[in-house]
Amino acid sequence: MVEEGQGGSDPTRCGFVAVIGAPNVGKSTLVNALVGGKVTIVSPKVQTTRSLVRGITLEGRSQLIFVDTPGLFAPRRRLERAMVTSAWSGAQDADVALLVVDAKRGLDADTGAILDRLAGLPARKALVLNKVDLVAKPALLALAQAANARLAFAATFMISALSGDGVADLKTWLAGEAPEGPWLYPEDQMSDAPLRSLAAEITREKLFLRLHQELPYRSTVETEAWKEQPDGSVRIEQTIYVERESQRKIVLGKGGQTIKAIGSDARKEIATLIGQPVHLFLFVKIREDWADDPERYREMGLEFPRD
Repeated sequence: MVEEGQGGSDPTRCGFVAVIGAPNVGKSTLVNALVGGKVTIVSPKVQTTRSLVRGITLEGRSQLIFVDTPGLFAPRRRLERAMVTSAWSGAQDADVALLVVDAKRGLDADTGAILDRLAGLPARKALVLNKVDLVAKPALLALAQAANARLAFAATFMISALSGDGVADLKTWLAGEAPEGPWLYPEDQMSDAPLRSLAAEITREKLFLRLHQELPYRSTVETEAWKEQPDGSVRIEQTIYVERESQRKIVLGKGGQTIKAIGSDARKEIATLIGQPVHLFLFVKIREDWADDPERYREMGLEFPRD
């Protein structure tokens, strides 16, 4: 039996690609560019991605499943330890591991530590120098040489995830690296995350974009209700959880203006995502020490560190 989209004489391929790197090097932007749509949130705030986010795309006869991992760094708090453990688990199980390096930052301490640990992974490894439009070519070549001296990569790519330059070549190479096998997802599916989770992540992105200088990253968003309306629209209720009353006031803003702006931005993007009109209702609640609650970790797809 031939599954839909998998007919033809050439064998189908399916591969998992872990996108790893230090915080804020452009991993989420790259995953979105490779998939051709938004499956993971992007913000200037480090550690925005918390759990493994899978984006799915086709390139010829290959289905590529990208795992956008949290930024790798030296963790201090429980949530940070869970994020780093999640990132390395994603890399451990992948067919290919892409190390994304901010070309402007170069081989800083975080990236150096990742290079040391990458050597022990069984996956094929490729170096991706991102934001190359911001760096002179001689410096790029020196950076690529230095990284490959630390670890022999199967391939090196110089790209701009934001503009898309070089992304097509990277995608073509990855398609060739995928092992033969059946596709695991329908050909029109872009993510394995439930819509409720994607909607919550979109709101969290808007929250960060508005308040990343004022609000600690230890805030979270949960979709509490999702109801299809008779007129074809969707009523969505979400709660933004913070740890203190002072943070709640920041999210609300004077006269509720900040929460209204966040809601407006999120509503538009969620409506585009699901192709339906959206009525979005946001609530802000205090949940002290939520980052030490095992239930919150399960909802984020993270393993709760006991120690």
